[in-house]
Amino acid sequence: MKKLCLIPLAGLLVLGMSCQQKQVETMQSLDLSNLDTTFNPKQNFYQYACGGWIEQHPLKGEYSRYGTFDKLGEDNQEQIKGLIENLAANVKNAKGEALQIGMLFNIAMDSAKRNAQGIEPIREDLAAVAALTNKDEAFELMCRMHRNIANPFFAFYVSSDPGNSKENLFQFYQAGTGLPDRSYYLDEEHKAIFDAYQAHVQRMFELCGFPQEEAAAKTQKVIALEKALATAQYDRLALRNPHLNYNKMSVDELQQLVPQINWKAYLKNISPDFEITELSVSQTDFMKGMGKLYADADMETIKAYFEWNIINAAATDLSDELNEANFDFYGKVMSGQTEMKPRWKRSVNAVNSMLSEAVGKIYVEKYFPAAAKQRITKLVDNIRFAMGERMAANTWMSDETKAKGQEKLDAILVKVGYPDSWRDYSGLEIKDDSYWNNVKRQAEFETNYSLNKLGKPVDRSEWMMSPQTVNAYYNPTTNEICFPAAILQPPFFYATGDDAINYGGIGVVIAHELSHGFDDQGRLFDKDGNLSDWWQEQDAENFKARAQLIVDHFDKIEVLPGIMANGSLTLGENIADNGGLNVAFAALQKALQEKPEGDIDGFTPAQRFFLSYATLWASNIRDEEIKRLTMLDVHALGKWRVNGTLPHVDAFLEAFDIKEGDTMWLAPEKRAHIW
Repeated sequence: MKKLCLIPLAGLLVLGMSCQQKQVETMQSLDLSNLDTTFNPKQNFYQYACGGWIEQHPLKGEYSRYGTFDKLGEDNQEQIKGLIENLAANVKNAKGEALQIGMLFNIAMDSAKRNAQGIEPIREDLAAVAALTNKDEAFELMCRMHRNIANPFFAFYVSSDPGNSKENLFQFYQAGTGLPDRSYYLDEEHKAIFDAYQAHVQRMFELCGFPQEEAAAKTQKVIALEKALATAQYDRLALRNPHLNYNKMSVDELQQLVPQINWKAYLKNISPDFEITELSVSQTDFMKGMGKLYADADMETIKAYFEWNIINAAATDLSDELNEANFDFYGKVMSGQTEMKPRWKRSVNAVNSMLSEAVGKIYVEKYFPAAAKQRITKLVDNIRFAMGERMAANTWMSDETKAKGQEKLDAILVKVGYPDSWRDYSGLEIKDDSYWNNVKRQAEFETNYSLNKLGKPVDRSEWMMSPQTVNAYYNPTTNEICFPAAILQPPFFYATGDDAINYGGIGVVIAHELSHGFDDQGRLFDKDGNLSDWWQEQDAENFKARAQLIVDHFDKIEVLPGIMANGSLTLGENIADNGGLNVAFAALQKALQEKPEGDIDGFTPAQRFFLSYATLWASNIRDEEIKRLTMLDVHALGKWRVNGTLPHVDAFLEAFDIKEGDTMWLAPEKRAHIW
């Protein structure tokens, strides 16, 4: 899809109905069957804490990684499926969002119609490409594609201005390639995947009716252009630098920077109802390189490239044949999956994505208890207070920087459960013509929704995740943390559990998100969300020195034979894990002073805290996915969010009496103490 968005992880619903209360109460404790006591926690804490879970939850063919998030996701899908299927069975009597949800699900599930239509739904799109005769026509078509199909050459989005966080800003971003990272095109170690991608492109052209020889010729043009675009793209580390990726300028300045494209005409096509005079070019070097490639490309190359963008965007929305061919590469080759998710799961995911808050509304009405929101809000207050105390007590920051940091901490907006107001989907038309046409209309709807923010102040009440998402986030430009309803359940939140496991679960998640406001990226934004340096110079140097300990530690982790973790790429998340554990543990100590807890199941509160944390990251994972995520993901792998992070935490080493010589031991001078 064209739409640029956060991709949420689905998750388990909170059980809020009174008839289920007894069952909930019996679940509010650590599940000791998750442990593998044949392992020594001093040598391999991850396996000790999670080995039982790992053995009980072997990988299914449809997964490249199966962990606690995925287990919650499966349970969640079953719940949401029930809600959606009920609407789908009653579309004749439905109206409004209920009708939209039901119709879209029925259309997504109608495999007979999609198979009968074959490539017919994209025939008009492909015909528009075939009819192109010159660059002016190609330019007009590219503008239309950017609104509702794909992102050939580059992409745009609208978000808060990093330099003036109260205002929305039109922003360009690098795009244009079918593989998820430039290194797949450029590094010899990924040649097997690159070759498989070329074969996949040609196969898809052939399945869409192009003769073999023509498909092969088009593939070569596409691959050559994408490789050139990849060469111009910033790498993953450069993309983590907020200063490097914020370049505000006028349209005239953009025209001078990239003269090969008529930017006033482009912006008029994209946003006919609002005149854009200022924007940000997130990756200037890429845009300059892209402009030259666009100007130098001949019409046959552009046509082949546009055709591929259409085919690739629509592959999962057409017949089973095309869907399966798409899965053969992106699922099997890229991630090691052996089978596709069943159609009902794919259809639920599609409806959940395209009508996220409409589904979220009915989800919250049925499953989310108001008491959970109140308890989490109180927990956030406790965690925030503990972080403020730790910040005030640290020895490496000046009083001036501490004061600014406390101001930012106090200013963080907290969102729990669900939005105060819901999105209006009345302008989105769902029709029983083809699934692909509905995908295009929804993408156009999202584009208009985004562009409609231009000229208006940033709405801090807007949510960037749906309530039914098992996840959480921090957004630096709005200085907010968000905890959707679906994460407020075991193993994150135990409604009747003791403080130790709750602070080790949702408490660490809360502190993790707060710490993001002060990680290597988040610390560059002030309390209002502006990209502004509020640090004393020596304090910044002290921070970097402490953060480097984390980089050095993770760089030495071998995730597979010959493949090392990337401490620089994962630094922000590792800092947040480090801070999350230390801050949440400090908050627990204050809670235990008010309400002491003894041993439970033979574990002290401190031990239960760290066992609860480790449980969040239990998973099985394929080697292909380990390789892919190590290269692409800013998060460390689950195993190393435990075994890589905990040795830096003094309280963990003390809780399990870990000494020098134990594998989990880390010398004091190598431990990172930041937040």
